[in-house]
Amino acid sequence: MTRPSNDSPAEPTPWGRKHLLGLEDLSKHEIEAILNTADSFVEVSTRSRKKVPTLLGRVVFNLFFENSTRTRTSFSLAAKRLSADTQDFTASASSISKGESFIDTAKNIEAMGADVMVVRHPTPGAPHLLSKHVGASIINAGDGAHEHPTQGLLDMLTIRRAKGRIEGLTVGLVGDISHSRVARSNIWGLTKLGAHVILCGPPTLVPRGMERLGCEVAYHLDNVLPRLDVVNVLRIQFERDQRSVFPSIAEYFRLYGMTQDRIKKGKPDLLLLAPGPINRGVELTPEVADGPHSAILDQVTNGLAVRMAVLYLLSGKSETKGASVEPPALAH
Repeated sequence: MTRPSNDSPAEPTPWGRKHLLGLEDLSKHEIEAILNTADSFVEVSTRSRKKVPTLLGRVVFNLFFENSTRTRTSFSLAAKRLSADTQDFTASASSISKGESFIDTAKNIEAMGADVMVVRHPTPGAPHLLSKHVGASIINAGDGAHEHPTQGLLDMLTIRRAKGRIEGLTVGLVGDISHSRVARSNIWGLTKLGAHVILCGPPTLVPRGMERLGCEVAYHLDNVLPRLDVVNVLRIQFERDQRSVFPSIAEYFRLYGMTQDRIKKGKPDLLLLAPGPINRGVELTPEVADGPHSAILDQVTNGLAVRMAVLYLLSGKSETKGASVEPPALAH
């Protein structure tokens, strides 16, 4: 399938994009615009009054065709924080179960006044297809093993807020690269912002040819761990592939699990990320997940800010096209 352009000639916003379909098509300048705008929204969560009227009157629909906790809840809360009206869509309780097509469902939702559709779908390219058939803005909340752009953005925001920069850092993505849409969004975003990305996992979980994306590939975590400034621990997605991709969970944990002993092999200021849901005892130990190197809960907080920023930018409310967009409703 030829992937459509992320640009749309219809109703362009001042930011320059109508949809957020992936990070592959975004420039460094555009990624920085989102991160800088998200920085402005992080502070909102610390206030006693957490709601701002930025998107008052806008309607945001969450169309999730796969299970989700963090992403769906984060988008719903982000829209509500911006005073938008929100509605969740559940495929199993919809007319899709009666044979209605994906496109017809979306068109009916648009007819109800949807301005933005946040779409998660098991088929790669589904949000791109939808962007060709509806007038609402489409945000990709994960399409198969293709991309998960807001997860990539929140990971980058977490790194930048913790380290003060991304350029020049070495970031390891460890685990199930093959099935990970998070890995692909991280690769596109981090390399554009000047990080060196190392993909590490069993050969059965690292697709061939990933070096063409500008990454380094390694199969032995202990060999590369001392070089890493950041390690992003990816979940083993047992639900996507039932084949035996490694001898046992115990063997995987022995070679790739993040333990206290492995943390000690890394740099003193090693930053640990995990997109979740985490499998304690498979990808990392509870002590590491809850330890001082972990920024897992910061990722959740930053994810809310990133999704607020994306909704804000796609709404056309921004007045500045540039690397920094200050939401006027948040100015003090």
